[in-house]
Amino acid sequence: MSESVAQLTESLLKMLQNETFVLLNTVDAESGGPTSTAISWVYAVNATTLRLAIDHRSRLVRNMKENPLVTLTIFGEGTVHAINGRSVVKIDPLPEVPFEMCCFDVQISAVRNALFYGAQLESAPKYAKTYDQRAAEKLDGQVFAAMQKA
Repeated sequence: MSESVAQLTESLLKMLQNETFVLLNTVDAESGGPTSTAISWVYAVNATTLRLAIDHRSRLVRNMKENPLVTLTIFGEGTVHAINGRSVVKIDPLPEVPFEMCCFDVQISAVRNALFYGAQLESAPKYAKTYDQRAAEKLDGQVFAAMQKA
């Protein structure tokens, strides 16, 4: 682990302005325990703010409304980054998307290397969408456009 900074590096900022796989860690509103969920609707507004779009059917919406402290885990640049911050509802519901979503902004309080000492990632995780590719591209386009306008 290394020292933390309170904003994204230029390369992380660029990475997070494109579709990226991240783990969103929240505090579960029912159990009070930690949760971790993979998401891809994340967008870096600038070096100190991340924007997330979350389906209202997800427990994450309630979790973040009740306890705004979050950590996003990002795999890239040969390492694992932990981004700590405080989430706040930006817009709810997010307009111009086909189902009800909540848009959150995360104000970054710390960015740190979370990989154990002496290690380097050889590759970042990759994922494939398992539903209709055209539908996935259309939905992603709608969500990211709405997030950028919010």
